[in-house]
Amino acid sequence: MILVTGGAGFIGSNFVLNWLSLHDEPVVNLDKLTYAGNLNNLAGVMHDQRHHFVQGDIGDAALIADLLRQHRPRAILHFAAESHVDRSIHGPAEFIATNVNGTFTLLEAARAYHGSLDDAGRAAFRFLHVSTDEVYGSLGPNDPPFAETTAYAPNSPYSASKAASDHLVRAYHHTYGLPTLTTNCSNNYGPYHFPEKLIPLMIANALTGKPLPVYGDGKNVRDWLYVGDHCAAIRRVLEAGRVGETYNIGGWNEKTNLEVVHTLCDILDALAPRAGSHRDLVTYVKDRPGHDRRYAIDARKLERELGWKPAETFDSGIRKTVQWYLDHQDWVRDVQSGAYQGWMEQNYGKRGGAGEAA
Repeated sequence: MILVTGGAGFIGSNFVLNWLSLHDEPVVNLDKLTYAGNLNNLAGVMHDQRHHFVQGDIGDAALIADLLRQHRPRAILHFAAESHVDRSIHGPAEFIATNVNGTFTLLEAARAYHGSLDDAGRAAFRFLHVSTDEVYGSLGPNDPPFAETTAYAPNSPYSASKAASDHLVRAYHHTYGLPTLTTNCSNNYGPYHFPEKLIPLMIANALTGKPLPVYGDGKNVRDWLYVGDHCAAIRRVLEAGRVGETYNIGGWNEKTNLEVVHTLCDILDALAPRAGSHRDLVTYVKDRPGHDRRYAIDARKLERELGWKPAETFDSGIRKTVQWYLDHQDWVRDVQSGAYQGWMEQNYGKRGGAGEAA
């Protein structure tokens, strides 16, 4: 049995679905079901006896302790997080509550649980913390990619809250001997991605003929990682990662935001043509405050030590992603609720368009 937090969100739900397609080992899936948590992501496994869903908050110490006592998991995989930079700018308190205080509560429960296990159970147990490359700050155009030894320099409330959670996980390993693993990934994309982020937002807007607003000059660079590759890397780190270590997970796909948008437009021109090119919908809007210029991940440690490397190129992964959204328009319509539209207007309306989020 494994316990997954945030397993109804984008990356967490992909992990749960992939895990159950490959393993018989059951999953306890804990998710608060905030705006980005979606049970529709898990429709294919909601009646699977190996999948036990619990709606709850990682900040609920009594609930966490009860789940650990009841299910006796061999590992906790901690995906749950507030993760959108723009939302953190508008409302940082929720990010501190979930990413910092929630992680602290989870670590305290895991420490007590780990201490209650017998010798074999303690040796086998793992706490795997899923984090982000944004904790490292921003790179210049000629700087080497982020390595596991890169100094932390977070620039947004979101990245600062994730950096704090990373430090707590490290401290619980070194102070209390909790067998932790930390992964820092680059920008994910793929199925079930909530459409406030760059790729799903641009697909959704393009299909309805809305503007495709790009922040600033569109030259901010991100390293793109297909979510299925990310899930495979996490499984590998859980299986064989060295306790107390950090592993960077990247796709080796550095692209400017404008390159990504143009690629999406060209694919949609072929798969869902309109009068004129989808590129005609691209507009430029006011940049977000503190927008990091470039992220890039050096994932050689993970390949060298654990033999992982991404299976998807950006071209293959982005085509799969576009096709998934074309095939799942009902899912997109369901998540684009009135609350979602209100948020989009709050964050992007004054910028001159529906927005871009990376």
